[in-house]
Amino acid sequence: MDFTQLVADLKAELNKIDHAIAALLGFGASSRPRRGRPLKSALRRRKMSADARKRIGMAMKLAWAKRKGKSASKKGAAPAKKTARKPMSPAMKKKMSALMKARWAAAKKAGAKAL
Repeated sequence: MDFTQLVADLKAELNKIDHAIAALLGFGASSRPRRGRPLKSALRRRKMSADARKRIGMAMKLAWAKRKGKSASKKGAAPAKKTARKPMSPAMKKKMSALMKARWAAAKKAGAKAL
């Protein structure tokens, strides 16, 4: 086989493959609209004027101040914190100690590894 003939055959095959790829790509892009989120290239950022930004900022500051004012009044009506427990008396400590020692001894006698 001649090299020129081989190159011509390869070019013909390449042309067929290019046509097949173009047909497949054209087939995939149908007239149906694309579902889901639009492509980044299709999205355009909206521009807000400086005046509009300032108006929105002022409105938000007023809303925050209003909310803060309301929450401050709620905090005043909150119930007072519970007082701390009274400390244990020495007699009660001695009684609890004896109870715990008895419980540990019973567990040790039963063969418990962890309490």
